[in-house]
Amino acid sequence: MAKFRGAITVNEERCKGCNLCVAACPTGVLALQAREVNNRGYHYAYMANAEACIACMSCALVCPDACIEVYRVENK
Repeated sequence: MAKFRGAITVNEERCKGCNLCVAACPTGVLALQAREVNNRGYHYAYMANAEACIACMSCALVCPDACIEVYRVENK
């Protein structure tokens, strides 16, 4: 079993819903918010399947607006 799991934070107000992070995620962690929009009118990305995150940073690397921060969280 892995000694850590991944976690991300998305700056929801800066996200423009380009869907690049969703497509880049190898484990299907991210999705675009279907019903809610940010102040700019965009559907923003969020962690739909948090348990599957492996902290690979693919989402953060492809984000054109640097809205995503990736963390490693130690398993207890």
